Amino acid sequence: MALQLQLRTVSGLRGRADRIAKAAFRGLSFYTRVLESCEDEARFDETFRWPVASNVDGNEILEIQVFNYSKVFTNRLIGTFRMVLQKVVEEGHVEVTDTLIDDNNSAIQTSISIEIRYQAQDGTVGMWSDKEFLETPGLRPEGDGRCPLETDSLLPGLRQSSDVSPGKSSQQPADRSFRRAGKGVFSAMKLGKARPTKDDHRKQDEPAVLEAEDLDRKAMRLGGGLDPDTISLASVTAVTTNVSNKRSKPDIKMEPSAGRPMDYQVSVTIIEARQLVGLNMDPVVCVEVGEEKKYTSMKESTNCPYYNEYFVFDFHVPPDVMFDKIIKLSVIHSKNLLRSGTLVGSFKMDVGTVYTQPEHQFYHKWAILSDPEDLTAGLKGYLKCDIAVVGKGDNIKTPHKANETDEDDIEGNLLLPDGVPPERQWARFYIKIYRAEGLPRMNTSIMANVKKALIGENKDLVDPYVQVVFAGQKGKTSVQKSSYEPLWNEQIIFTEMFPPLCKRIKVQIRDSDKVNDVAIGTHFIDLRKISNEGDKGYLPTFGPAWVNMYGSTRNYTLMDEHQELNEGLGEGVSFRARLLMSLAVEILDTSNPEINSSTEVQVEQATSVADNCTGKMEEFFLFGAFLEATMIDRKIGDKPINFEVTIGNYGNQIDGTAKPVLRRKKEGGDGDEEESELLQNSSEDEGGEDGEMVSVSSSQPMKPLVTDRNYFHLPYFEKKPCIYIKSWWQDQRRRLYNANIMDKIADKLEEGLNDVQEMIKTEKPHPERRLRGVLEELSSGCLRFVTLADKDQHHSSRTRLDRERLKSCMRELENMGQQATTLRSQVKKNTMKDKLKLVQNFLQKLRFLADEPQHTIPDIFIWMMSNNKRIAYARVPSKDILYSIVDEEMGKDCAKVKTVFLKLPGKRGFGPAGWTVQAKMEIYLWLGLNKQRKDFLSGLPCGFEEKKIARGQNLPSFPPISLLYTKKQVFQLRAHMYQARSLFAADSSGLSDPFARVFFTSQSQCTEVLNETLCPTWDQLLVFDNVELYGEAHEMRDDPPIIVIEIYDQDTVGKADFMGRTFAKPVVKMSDEQYCPPRFPPQLEYYQIYRGNSTAGDLLAAFELLQIGPGGKSDLPPIDGPTDMDRGPILPVPLGIRPVLSKYRVEILFWGLRDLKRVNLAQVDRPRVDIECAGKGVQSALIQNYKKNPNFSTLVKSFEVDLPENELLHPPLNIRVVDCRAFGRYTLVGSHAVSSLRKFIYRPPDKKAQHWNMTAKHLKGYLAMANGAPRSRPTGEIIVNMEPEVPIKKMETMVKLEANSDAVVKVDVSEEEKEKKKKKKKGGGGGGGGGGEEVEEEEPDESMLDWWSKYFASIETMKEQLRQQEAAAAEAEEKEEMEIAEGFKGQAKNKEKSKAPKDDKKKKQQSAPELPEKKNKQKIEELKVFNKELEAEFDNFEDWLHTFNLLRGKIGDNDDNATEEERIVGRFKGSMCVYKVPLPDDITKEAGYDPNFGMFQGIPSNDPINVLVRVYIVRATDLHPADINGKADPYIAIKLGKTDIKDKENYISKQLNPVFGKSFDIEATFPMESMLTVAVYDWDLVGTDDLIGETKIDLENRYYSKHRATCGVSQTYSIHGYNVWRDPMKPSQILSKLCKEGKVDGPHFGPGGRVKVANRVFTGPTEIEDENGQKKQTDEHLALTVLRHWEDIPRAGCKLVPEHVETRPLLNPDKPGIEQGRLEMWVDMFPMDMPAPGPATDISPRKPKKYELRVIVWNTDEVILEDDDYFTGEKSSDIFVRGWLKGQQEDKQDTDVHYHSLTGEGNFNWRYIFPFDYLMAEEKIVISKKESMFSWDETEYKIPARLTLQVWDADHFSADDFLGAIELDLNRFPRGAKTSKQCSLEMVTNEAELPMVSIFKQKRVKGWWPFVARDENDELEVTGKVEAELHLLTAEEAEKSPAGLARNEPDPLEKPNRPDTSFIWFLNPLKSIKYLICTRYKWLIIKIVLALLLLIMVALFLYSMPGYMVKKLLGA
Repeated sequence: MALQLQLRTVSGLRGRADRIAKAAFRGLSFYTRVLESCEDEARFDETFRWPVASNVDGNEILEIQVFNYSKVFTNRLIGTFRMVLQKVVEEGHVEVTDTLIDDNNSAIQTSISIEIRYQAQDGTVGMWSDKEFLETPGLRPEGDGRCPLETDSLLPGLRQSSDVSPGKSSQQPADRSFRRAGKGVFSAMKLGKARPTKDDHRKQDEPAVLEAEDLDRKAMRLGGGLDPDTISLASVTAVTTNVSNKRSKPDIKMEPSAGRPMDYQVSVTIIEARQLVGLNMDPVVCVEVGEEKKYTSMKESTNCPYYNEYFVFDFHVPPDVMFDKIIKLSVIHSKNLLRSGTLVGSFKMDVGTVYTQPEHQFYHKWAILSDPEDLTAGLKGYLKCDIAVVGKGDNIKTPHKANETDEDDIEGNLLLPDGVPPERQWARFYIKIYRAEGLPRMNTSIMANVKKALIGENKDLVDPYVQVVFAGQKGKTSVQKSSYEPLWNEQIIFTEMFPPLCKRIKVQIRDSDKVNDVAIGTHFIDLRKISNEGDKGYLPTFGPAWVNMYGSTRNYTLMDEHQELNEGLGEGVSFRARLLMSLAVEILDTSNPEINSSTEVQVEQATSVADNCTGKMEEFFLFGAFLEATMIDRKIGDKPINFEVTIGNYGNQIDGTAKPVLRRKKEGGDGDEEESELLQNSSEDEGGEDGEMVSVSSSQPMKPLVTDRNYFHLPYFEKKPCIYIKSWWQDQRRRLYNANIMDKIADKLEEGLNDVQEMIKTEKPHPERRLRGVLEELSSGCLRFVTLADKDQHHSSRTRLDRERLKSCMRELENMGQQATTLRSQVKKNTMKDKLKLVQNFLQKLRFLADEPQHTIPDIFIWMMSNNKRIAYARVPSKDILYSIVDEEMGKDCAKVKTVFLKLPGKRGFGPAGWTVQAKMEIYLWLGLNKQRKDFLSGLPCGFEEKKIARGQNLPSFPPISLLYTKKQVFQLRAHMYQARSLFAADSSGLSDPFARVFFTSQSQCTEVLNETLCPTWDQLLVFDNVELYGEAHEMRDDPPIIVIEIYDQDTVGKADFMGRTFAKPVVKMSDEQYCPPRFPPQLEYYQIYRGNSTAGDLLAAFELLQIGPGGKSDLPPIDGPTDMDRGPILPVPLGIRPVLSKYRVEILFWGLRDLKRVNLAQVDRPRVDIECAGKGVQSALIQNYKKNPNFSTLVKSFEVDLPENELLHPPLNIRVVDCRAFGRYTLVGSHAVSSLRKFIYRPPDKKAQHWNMTAKHLKGYLAMANGAPRSRPTGEIIVNMEPEVPIKKMETMVKLEANSDAVVKVDVSEEEKEKKKKKKKGGGGGGGGGGEEVEEEEPDESMLDWWSKYFASIETMKEQLRQQEAAAAEAEEKEEMEIAEGFKGQAKNKEKSKAPKDDKKKKQQSAPELPEKKNKQKIEELKVFNKELEAEFDNFEDWLHTFNLLRGKIGDNDDNATEEERIVGRFKGSMCVYKVPLPDDITKEAGYDPNFGMFQGIPSNDPINVLVRVYIVRATDLHPADINGKADPYIAIKLGKTDIKDKENYISKQLNPVFGKSFDIEATFPMESMLTVAVYDWDLVGTDDLIGETKIDLENRYYSKHRATCGVSQTYSIHGYNVWRDPMKPSQILSKLCKEGKVDGPHFGPGGRVKVANRVFTGPTEIEDENGQKKQTDEHLALTVLRHWEDIPRAGCKLVPEHVETRPLLNPDKPGIEQGRLEMWVDMFPMDMPAPGPATDISPRKPKKYELRVIVWNTDEVILEDDDYFTGEKSSDIFVRGWLKGQQEDKQDTDVHYHSLTGEGNFNWRYIFPFDYLMAEEKIVISKKESMFSWDETEYKIPARLTLQVWDADHFSADDFLGAIELDLNRFPRGAKTSKQCSLEMVTNEAELPMVSIFKQKRVKGWWPFVARDENDELEVTGKVEAELHLLTAEEAEKSPAGLARNEPDPLEKPNRPDTSFIWFLNPLKSIKYLICTRYKWLIIKIVLALLLLIMVALFLYSMPGYMVKKLLGA
């Protein structure tokens, strides 16, 4: 189906110019090539082809425009030709010559001659032969410089048509020279360098790497002068492009990553529960992950228990298994040793859902509990928890513990992923299982024979049933005995909340067996793929459709080593069965009374489905040809080898299935019988029009020949074996077609993105243009999908999922296309990075959409068999080789030659064993409907004859059994192996002895072995002579086979170790081409080396394939250069290819060595460092005694070396440390390779450039900032105003200015600082704890504040900032999305907005949303809390001193080289500087330049120095539990050099978030003792203490850093109080020292609070207050201001470390990569030769303050009446009130009982007294108690301050009845109502709107509060009201005014006046009796009397009856 246009000539042109033409149809336009300087006639002779997906309409228009081409200006339009296609549609072929028209639609004399052909979709139009369609009229001779289509065109939908007959080629419009354009350095696989075409050298010679101008010129020449930004041509660096139409790209990663076990840790913190349903319960929470359960402690008698308990579960399983595990949280009521308790409610979610959350965690979220037993009930409460899942190497950022207030908004913080609605409903999941087929045998044949002998029947040997697992529940169908084709027709019903939080449903066919059931095959259904949650989305739906199951090979053995594959772990290696099933979901209407409310899994019968529901059975044809089989592993042995191809069970000769039950009838058997055909291997006697065609599914066995020591190859020279298989499947190709279209869009996008990243990485010009091109391709691809998919016919067998998916894919792609267009216009140089991220999201989305959940045709397996045993396999997805007449729908490998690497099955494929290639195959595959099979050979390399079996000799369409190539070409391959770097360390020395082995077709050669290096420079040319390739010459040029390069490590004994592999594609020169630029000589390129799945270095090489023409080798370019005499007959890489070198000097700073481990048990004593780079090097001085002083005596040495001009080609620099032993022996200690020197290259500043750069950058800045500042200052000064009087600005503005500028800048200071400078106001809120309450009572004075006040205030600030950043980010994101969605261009507006929040981070401040209350609060000084290590913030303090890890030992092969840590044997400290010689003079002439130090001027001496190290440990959070009870008893251990402090006696009992608050002083000598280790241990009573985790700090780098990390600079300077200056040096001294060291002019203190440093002037206050309030003059504030803005000082400036607390992760060597908790701490260092510092800041934890709470219960009212009076029947209650603060066990107190209240009124006048310890800052009560009777010591708990009051009904004999309760949070509770009337339920439910009070502020509160409980319907109701008075006193106050408990002395309360109603019946018995008789029991008495009368009558009757009868009879 295509429209084809041949544009022949345009004549009658005027003048002489370059011409270009453009043809457009359906929005897809092509350009011709440029015809240079032609006069009146332009002969284009080019053919364009538009594959069309829907029939062309007669009214559509084809448009051709002809331009005069201009390289510089836009192209000038000559004229246009438009043609309506009506005639073409009718006749199919039209030739036209016509005139062009100009812009005004008038004809001009230029005419055009074209020919158009059209082939409709149904083939109705123009029944012309293939040949006629394909050969363009006026066939030209082959060699006139036309070239076959070279690459996938960039324009969507233009790959060369697949129906081009062999050897012909259609013309391709896009200009090829553009494609070839850039050479990417670092490409992952350059298989796809687009190589230039034959006719290219007629154009000018072009440089190999395009410069920007070049690119633009080319684009102009091509694109009709479009603006270079809009041009969207293909890749500038064609990295992994598919060069041709005949080969597809091989996959480089060898190892299946799926089944590998990994370490995971699930940590769950249960914080508290709220609103649990039930009365007075004792809740326990059970946390279950997978099979493991853990319980919290039990909390008594509360509906809102507070736990704060932390649980950790460790797993070592494959990711798939991990993510399917279910996390279940359930709340259980009153569980104890004897009974299991009753379930209140539970919550389920799978681990995968947590893992996909940002940061892999839910933090402080509320889980909704529901009862699975009772669907109609609502929610059962909320559980607040943190859940985190950490894989290896994930680091979790714990958000800072926020105050509880903001999380009390339960609805806003639900534990649900984004996009899941909070009201989840119950739903039924119906999984229908219909039938299965193609099952394998599951018993051995011996068993079968025994059975047959005994029973005499031969049954199928399998008893299958299906098991479905979903959300932790399992359901099974019945077992069908002995059946390979079981029929179930059953449905399994799951009931689960919807949307479910479990992503996958596991469907497994199992074989039932007496002993144990085994899985036959497993399939996972991903709910995300079969549903869509959007507003136009759909519920999960699936099928009825077949799913294919894959697993281990089908031959049955008792112990199947690949059984795991059948369980769904890892990649299946064989087809196992297919299952017909469907899935539907129905949301339950829980209000419906008939509903069955159980959630048990149910199994019911289901109706069967019609046979044709899954599609019409069609005959498919699979053809394959093996073109090459090389690199066959020699371990297999030299038995004959053959290859078998299977699709489903078709083609499987060894272990397909048993003989079929019935044969398929000749044509037209009814559907039923057709089905059974599926199970046959082949239809042996199926006749048909093609003669008897039998499937041939395996090649003939052949003996392998030896290639080299490791590999064989098969002699497939000119004769290539073929296979073909016929099979029958339901025709559901449409699904695969849609997936293919999307896959292709995604492949193109991925390739484009790789290019863009490559360009950024290698700093090529204009990556943003390439990105625009990528986006344009994407949007046109998306629109193309929409048009193609739209014509999807509505045939009967489409399932609901097919329809819904199509709709949603079309929506998504249409949307994506529009977004891409919008984004394209927004891509600018500076927005590049963000936009790139967005485009990557597109890619993920496309890949997700393209994955089709409903399978159709099973995958194809290719097995290599040796001696009839299966050895290795490859699996090819059927969609990849599926044929379609529409190009885009065709599989990406269909009719292409693909290089396939066979791998070992199952677990054997893991690890080193699986990395050796089992075989490399070049295979050609084609799969399609049998009736479309006519051109199944079209993609093979041309020049073959078909060999068929005798029967099919003369039938043209009969498939060949082998291909005989008659044409062969001879080539010479030159492999220029220059160097490799960052290779894998394969020897125990930590180095390798690498050599490379190059494979090409069946030849291989090795480079020489270079000893002891990871960065070998082989510089060697390998020549492969007489390489024979079969096929047409011109195809070889585009499609050379790939080259495989393997790197090995040579061992003296045994086999060489494999170190990695990469692929390359050679540049080809045919014999009729010149060896000249631009293509030759080829450039060196980087190829990524892979080892398994991980990268293992890069190879720098170039490959060329030169055709040996008729003149023999003499025609080839000479191999110049000597055969290197020293190296023997080794050819070096020739001059044109090796890089251009220039002279560099490398200066090395040798500082010292640290932490060297022993070598072969001997300690390192006299180490030396050898530096080597590109064959030159230098040695450090010898360290005479490593123990005494590990630093070097000579600091700087240098050497000169020739390095490539191109920095990307710089060789690595090797650092090796050797130990000099006696008698001149050396031992290697360890080595390090600096793979990239780029960060050490020094480029002398370019004077002019700097100036320009400056002005451009800062012009805006000046305009914005110099807001009216006076200009009268001397030039060159910048005023930084620090006065507090400035008007308040929202954001702090800081400007960086170059040294030579002379602007005057005013820097506004944030509010915070102004407040500091103001006289401190009286203000409330000590401890920074209570965010912003009204300030009511007394405020703490200065003396109350301590370090913790400062710390808590800082944390508040940090949280506020994080919140703002998040808000700002969210806002920016919303904007972004709005922009993309609406495509609006007003970007300038929100650029400013989105920039603002970024400054937040840099300056510590509270910006915009200041709380109004904070204004009148006293300003607490703050410090900076870093929620990460200080090193992360300051770039590891490697500002001039770098640390290089020295490695030794092999790299371990377990998960991704996890053992990096274990290989470190020490560290080398130093630095290096690389620069071109000679340097410009001005540098060396600078004042004070010391030539000995070269570029390292002004570095300190490295002599030993004594330092006082002061370590402050604040607290630890989220420690990993170390004891069985899920807790730990942590203490701190500190190690520095020989000092080892264990603070064991001060352990903190049973605490995972301990507050240590300690400081430790250690004296140390750098450099010997410079690594500080702070560890947290778990104290154990018995046995050794366990390490929980540790963190290491390199103090030396901090000490010497320019950031001055010795002692943080505080925000303000004060000489007394809690914020006293800690450093022994005052700010002014520090400032003078910094100025002196940095050679900065200053500081000059001037009058009026000004100081000048360099050319900056700072202002600030000049007074300070001492303890006695005396004011004195001082410069310290000013100096401090400069220090805090030191980064703004030109040249010498850098950010100084502020006063801070850093948060360091704790790691445990046993669990590498997984955080074990975090430690908040900081370190101060003071040199001992300076004045001693003051005493350490006191950070000991705040002691809780003692308080006493007195609660007086005055009265109750309206308490519900529970009891019926025994005599009078009145409702009454015996009321008492119970209250507690810490917990029912600890301190509950009860009032006396008010008996027999008839109105619900009770009078008590009863006082409770609760003494408690309270931490103001954390708002927690602290209690210490033993956890159990066996506990060794008391454990400290922190619980929220909540007072609970309950009202009870007292019973004498039975248990008391609970009536209601109220819980008051003492910090935030509603004011009591004035009267009982005003007291209502609102006070509990509607807390948000009510005024809240805090007892800590009010001290005394009195009022009425409601008691509440839940009724039968779970609704809250008021069950009474209490009048109470709360009075809070401090311990001292309480002592002064004591009060008694209850109504006792002192301060007694009066007795309540209770009415005497209760004993009324004693006093007046008659009245009571009357009441009883007359009112209550009146009717009862009447009824009893009547009944008695009746009874008497009957009795009398019976009594007198006999006598009376006798009397009558006897006639008496």
